[in-house]
Amino acid sequence: MVKLLEIHPKNPQIRLLEQVADELRRGAVIVYPTDSGYALGATLGNKNGLERIRCIRNLSKQHYFTLMMRDLAHIGEYAKLDNISFRLLKRILPGSYTFVLQGTRDVPNRLLHAKKKTIGFRVSNHGLVQALLDVLNEPIINTSLIIKDCEFFDIDDVYDSLEKRVDVIIDGGYCPLEPTTVIDLSLSSINIIRQGAGDISLII
Repeated sequence: MVKLLEIHPKNPQIRLLEQVADELRRGAVIVYPTDSGYALGATLGNKNGLERIRCIRNLSKQHYFTLMMRDLAHIGEYAKLDNISFRLLKRILPGSYTFVLQGTRDVPNRLLHAKKKTIGFRVSNHGLVQALLDVLNEPIINTSLIIKDCEFFDIDDVYDSLEKRVDVIIDGGYCPLEPTTVIDLSLSSINIIRQGAGDISLII
């Protein structure tokens, strides 16, 4: 049976975050609020969880996943950063941005672009996300909760659609979908792929 946990978005209860982290370590797939809407998540090494997320979202093998990271130092463990990338990320994170970077050997091949060996990275400014990653102390595989003909703005929408398909649902209140700004830094240049919630005036 799915666990439904009401966690405060700005002052999250550590006791409840520890429950979520324990479930993730045991292989759970979760729904959680972010600064760009509700999202699906699992731990980096959870291969079965990744496939469950693909099934829920009806995603192809070519879908780009994102790793939700705690901070810039955390990104540096899993992505190859040159000076341009490091300075940009240091200046604008955390925020509503997704950065496409080349992954290191610590990122499983199944998550990387087959040819480019890239993956998206995020550092959210959502208080609950930051607190959960502090407790978990490892990245979360992340993809936005988007399902055809469904809208997920509050927890009732999420629960009605996913109560039998995920293990934990975090109720973080109203959470509108605001896509991130996507920036490709994998070729030692700044290429804005999608303009979203993140302010591009901080980039160019």
